[in-house]
Amino acid sequence: MTWCMRTTLTLEPDVAARLERLRATEHNSFKELVNAALRRGLEDLESDDRRPSKPYRTGGWDIGHPLVPSLDDVGEALAQAEGEDFR
Repeated sequence: MTWCMRTTLTLEPDVAARLERLRATEHNSFKELVNAALRRGLEDLESDDRRPSKPYRTGGWDIGHPLVPSLDDVGEALAQAEGEDFR
């Protein structure tokens, strides 16, 4: 014996529009689409994959002191790196 539940759902406009588009293209009833969507959503909610992943962190690396004191003035940085002949 199967048990069914009747209920009233209030859908947000974007959800209702997406279900309506699917109903038109897949030729399923609205009830079938809502049940399929709920099943997929419930499977996702119940799965272990929902655990938040550990944040990715990068380590720091000391590269020493820069060869030029500041890169704010590109002309000055090039002059120091290549000599005054770069101009």
